[in-house]
Amino acid sequence: MKQFLFTALMWLAFFSPAKSQQLKSPNGKFVMEFTLQNDGTPSYSLNYKNKAVVKPSKLGLELKNDKKSLLNDFTVVDSKATTFDENWQPVWGEVASIRNHYNELAVTLNQKETDRKILIRFRLFDDGLGFRYEFPSQKNLTYFVIKEERTQFAMTGDHTAFWIPGDYDTQEYDYTTSKLSEIRGLSEKATTANVSQKSFSTTGVQTSLMLKTADGLYINLHEAALINYSCMHLNLDDATMVFESWLTPDAKGDKGYMQAPNHSPWRTIIVSDDAREILASKMTLNLNDPCKIEDTSWIKPVKYVGVWWEMITGKSSWAYTDEFPTVQLGVTDFAKAKPNGKHGANNTNVKKYIDFAAKHGFDAVLVEGWNEGWEDWFGHSKDYVFDFLTPYPDFDVKGLHEYAKSKGVKMIMHHETSGSVRNYERHMDKAYQFMKDNGYDAVKSGYVGDIMPRGENHYSQWIVNHYQYAIEKAADYKIMVNAHEAVRPTGIARTYPNLIGNEAARGTEYQSFGGSKPNHVTVLPFTRLVGGPMDYTPGIFEMDLSKMNKDNNSHVNSTIANQLALYVTMYSPLQMAADTPENYDRFPDAFQFIKDVAVDWSDSKYLEAEPGQYVTVARKAKVTNNWFIGNVNGDTSRTSTIKFDFLEKGKKYEATIYADAKDAHYKTNPQAYTIRKMTVTNKSKLTQLSAPGGGYAISIVEIKK
Repeated sequence: MKQFLFTALMWLAFFSPAKSQQLKSPNGKFVMEFTLQNDGTPSYSLNYKNKAVVKPSKLGLELKNDKKSLLNDFTVVDSKATTFDENWQPVWGEVASIRNHYNELAVTLNQKETDRKILIRFRLFDDGLGFRYEFPSQKNLTYFVIKEERTQFAMTGDHTAFWIPGDYDTQEYDYTTSKLSEIRGLSEKATTANVSQKSFSTTGVQTSLMLKTADGLYINLHEAALINYSCMHLNLDDATMVFESWLTPDAKGDKGYMQAPNHSPWRTIIVSDDAREILASKMTLNLNDPCKIEDTSWIKPVKYVGVWWEMITGKSSWAYTDEFPTVQLGVTDFAKAKPNGKHGANNTNVKKYIDFAAKHGFDAVLVEGWNEGWEDWFGHSKDYVFDFLTPYPDFDVKGLHEYAKSKGVKMIMHHETSGSVRNYERHMDKAYQFMKDNGYDAVKSGYVGDIMPRGENHYSQWIVNHYQYAIEKAADYKIMVNAHEAVRPTGIARTYPNLIGNEAARGTEYQSFGGSKPNHVTVLPFTRLVGGPMDYTPGIFEMDLSKMNKDNNSHVNSTIANQLALYVTMYSPLQMAADTPENYDRFPDAFQFIKDVAVDWSDSKYLEAEPGQYVTVARKAKVTNNWFIGNVNGDTSRTSTIKFDFLEKGKKYEATIYADAKDAHYKTNPQAYTIRKMTVTNKSKLTQLSAPGGGYAISIVEIKK
């Protein structure tokens, strides 16, 4: 039940306009102080358990072509304090119910010279702080252009950071662990090649940014509810250890076009002295609006396989033919083309995946490369690159749908835009209707390459609005969206739960492009996943990719046990068994865990966590009430020790443990694993070795009397 409470003491404390005001979290562990400096510059600071987390930090916005920006010369004209407490149920999630409990301070400021008003709204939860700028309707502030947002996050020291370089076009970097003072010197090496990228500073980093202080505080900086605004990065002044917001510009260099009444996204600071509480935080979701889709019965978590990994490794191709150096849709006649013999999206191959999905209980099959245009899809700044409707001659849309339906399997559509956003919007209604006409309920969209219109960036306001448009348009057609290369998520899946997946980080595909760091998956839950689930595409069993394609010498830096654990540690309602049927058939006993593991949960327990080193999570399946545990390990061997005290008292369970063998190693012996069974209760403990780049996975089923 929702509760709006005005407490007398808080009201008396905050109603009187004052230069300095305090706000406490419901549990009293956080204290936020808002202050107007002598020149009327708004600022804030944040303490946790009497420790400074953020030192006094300035707030404000610099406007373009405006004689007086929204930076200083303010007076407080009103303050309101409220408390809010509710429990809400997500359509899908890590838990069945989420508590949204915060104390709020809304400070209205007036700029004396311009007679403009802005409102800064602070919400202090038991896990951190969210705040945003609001621009009320007023005659002196109607339309304005943001030159730069000047929000500061003043750190208390030279913290350890888990970071990727600031970039307007890609998030697909390996994480670097370093002191803040070392970012400048490491930035060039950390900025590895990508098909579309644009760095802005040698001290720029992306959110969600994970930090750890010398005295053991964990701090996460991010944003929530990114709507009609450009994506925020952070730029570090490494002389003062002050981060300042750095918005993504559009093609003209502008950071945001605003019309009052309006507001910014929330700026978020999640803090704890226990790393597990960072993973458990639901603050990002709570700062988003409630679900706007009235009927959500069609939104269902999905476990799928697909014609994808064989393409990523180079075993097969997206393109149908090698004969055409260029393609003109509607003109080029593929019926007259000689097939290249490598095209993965052919009827026979797709039926193999459908049969495999049906045999092993998977919900759906994704097929990439089914539609005309892949011969020249990339690198040509091509506007009319795909029509999202016309299949190659060897892909029978209707026939494959009927075949899949007869097997109880759904098909997942693939829409690669090649960054041509205008073209996608031009075709979107017809493409979504085509999906519904042919039984597709979900789409994987992609934005590989530079954005068109030319000069736009992947994370600028206009493109952020496009991603949102695609989600909302898909909801009109009852279609679920899994967007790749799109802006990183900021909890919008609460409002539009048909957004069941995003990539927006360095996923499994990079294991085929030279490999990722073995501890990569121990960082992602603290960074990328703070904003929402990731379609990481785990489940690779063959680590030597030359066995898939003799010309691919990449190695998957993971053990099989680590790959199994990812289905638990990397939360997503959309989970792919990414390897090929042939590789799963080689390891049927390990594959059993992927078949058994759930994709929707009623409860989650975070048993162990240290960013960059290890993550251990236990989750309770929403339908079966079975429990599953995943542990992923970093670079060095480690012994994990966990308790089963989350199990129901008085009951016995059979635990099947999929673990690294004693000699397992992500590089030298990745396929060495053991499987054993044991009886456990809520009093049981487990001590388990995790190899470098390894881990373990456990399925737990109640023993019925």
